[in-house]
Amino acid sequence: MTSACHHGPVFTSDSAPGGRAKGAGVGLALASAVAFGGSGVAAKPLIEAGLDPLHVVWLRVAGAALVMLPLAWRHRSLVRRHPGLLAGFGLLAVAGVQACYFAAISRIPVGVALLVEYLGPALLLGWVRFVQRRPVTRAAAVGVVLAVTGLACVVEVWSGLGFDALGLLFALGAACCQVGYFVLADRGGDAGEGAPEPLGVIAYGLLTGAALLTVVARPWNMDWTVLTRDVPMNGTPVAASLLLAWTVLMATVLAYVTGVLAVRRLSPQIAGVVAFLEAVVAATLAWVLLDERLSTPQLVGGVLVLTGAFVAQTATPVRAAPQPVASGGPRRESSAREPAA
Repeated sequence: MTSACHHGPVFTSDSAPGGRAKGAGVGLALASAVAFGGSGVAAKPLIEAGLDPLHVVWLRVAGAALVMLPLAWRHRSLVRRHPGLLAGFGLLAVAGVQACYFAAISRIPVGVALLVEYLGPALLLGWVRFVQRRPVTRAAAVGVVLAVTGLACVVEVWSGLGFDALGLLFALGAACCQVGYFVLADRGGDAGEGAPEPLGVIAYGLLTGAALLTVVARPWNMDWTVLTRDVPMNGTPVAASLLLAWTVLMATVLAYVTGVLAVRRLSPQIAGVVAFLEAVVAATLAWVLLDERLSTPQLVGGVLVLTGAFVAQTATPVRAAPQPVASGGPRRESSAREPAA
């Protein structure tokens, strides 16, 4: 089975977690949410200091790919066995999500960008219902309505979309790419015991994403001198190299690895709940460190977005365990406990 946190898929086993493993999993999931949540806060000062958002994304992904290179070598057989999965993961879950998200935060507040991106689970329901033509539960449909209503509050539609329209489009692009990695993660988990090793998929996804971003971002045109000086973070000078190190090591490598290890100790539902704390962490850090304050309607909208996204994610009908051949009849997907929409 699979679940997902903000910037990458997490593959789960079907066994129920034990008490000790579950406690460790919650701790790891919290660490992952905090690490992921700090990515925008660390990256935005670099962008405001003169680096192009694509260059910051390239630095993040390429740096993380170098750190994960030993794992890529260890799982090199994945290139032969799952080339499509690795290419799609690198394009959507790494390059697409990161590029759209960082482009968004260069134009709109970090908290708003991440809340818009969390429409991903709701958009996934649209994929399941209208592309795959599979039924979804009424609770899932309610989750989508809640998420869309919350989005209207976050962007304050009654004031004529006061936010940068292009920034909102970039954030929606990140949400769409998030749907792509949900779908790819689901395919990766269908192989049962033959499913690809998640750390290997992450390593090759980062390598693929770095290669793609190198062509698009053209880092040889980057102003490298920005990384040698201090940049202002809400008026306080901070070493750009320190912000980059946090973005690469903490907000990417540590966040991905702890997320994978956490979800292997938790059920997808529990892991999903903890993953939603990322948006809370990001909005809080942006408020404290960048002085990006959200209004009361935006805070209410954020709660609606996260609630709706959580309901949409957890209410999706799941596959039943395969029936033994001897029991007769072809395998079928189980029907949802709730009426389907």
